Amino acid sequence: MEEYKYTQKRGTELGLKGWCMNTDNGTVVGRLEGSESKVEEMKNWLRYTGSPQSAIDKTEFRNQQEISQPTFASFEIKKS
Repeated sequence: MEEYKYTQKRGTELGLKGWCMNTDNGTVVGRLEGSESKVEEMKNWLRYTGSPQSAIDKTEFRNQQEISQPTFASFEIKKS
């Protein structure tokens, strides 16, 4: 399984909407939409577990806000 598929699988399992993408400088960016508890669960997975081959040095989550309706239909991985 390619590494990014672990992240997509986890986001989908949690019922999240949005996206993640690896950047050219070795970081990951994205947007998560879902219930607060499921978003927190995904953030903890990204922070402490991640894909089997990932090396997590630091995590930073910004611009959190409550929304009334999701703006994405699914959770996917974008390619840079």
